[in-house]
Amino acid sequence: MKLHFLGTAAAEGFPNAFCHCEYCLKARELGGKNIRTRSSAIIDDVIKFDYSPDSYMQALRDNIDLGAIEHLLVTHTHSDHYNAYDLECRRKGIAHNLEHPLHIYGNDAVMYHTRVAIGRFEGERYAFHLLRPFETITVGDARVTPLWADHDRMETCLVYVIERGGKKLLYGHDSGWFPEATWAWLKGKNLDGAILDCTHGYTGKSHDRNHMCIETVLEAQREFRKENILKEEGQIFVTHFSHNSKLLHEEFVDIFKPAGVVVAYDGMVVHL
Repeated sequence: MKLHFLGTAAAEGFPNAFCHCEYCLKARELGGKNIRTRSSAIIDDVIKFDYSPDSYMQALRDNIDLGAIEHLLVTHTHSDHYNAYDLECRRKGIAHNLEHPLHIYGNDAVMYHTRVAIGRFEGERYAFHLLRPFETITVGDARVTPLWADHDRMETCLVYVIERGGKKLLYGHDSGWFPEATWAWLKGKNLDGAILDCTHGYTGKSHDRNHMCIETVLEAQREFRKENILKEEGQIFVTHFSHNSKLLHEEFVDIFKPAGVVVAYDGMVVHL
């Protein structure tokens, strides 16, 4: 399973374009892996998680053919994760020589925003799929299970477990400490990898709400091992970093290295 991280920042990007804090200033000075766009990732070049406002730029930067994406799994409708209006650029007469519709999956809010933005073109270049937590579906040649996230009490935000090519991955953000029903479902799943939220730096909490911090990620890693959620050789990746974490890329690397947790960066490609 190929994982391609397109963006690894929280909602405001890193650096925040409006911010003059020392961490944004330092990120601009250092460049490289410290420059982070809004979060998204692609699996095996055909399944995309979320469609951030930075998707167009990310595709140009990493030479991604968005026309080849067959399935779009949306976690929730916050503006940094789902820019539905941009998808109109895929419609007939605007994009040419496409061989398949884009299948869009998500909660009720995702379906509503998608219908408002591009609903008049459904069946031509798009297909909409309403999801329910814990109901496994077939997505091409993959099996996908949406699970409850702890992120926004006004929306049924989702994280996903995807099974493809003999590998199993948890796409686990945006979320704080997972709801009990999600932990119960994950128990004994022996995943090959997990992608977790690390919006915050150190907060002194091990069960953060809405987003995870460093302590919550490490506590989740312990829970993964205790409940056989992740294989012994399974890998944890952290992403969705905020400049308010007050940490730059190499500082995150130094913090997580002893635990074997991989700090994602924009454009990173790994294989499970």
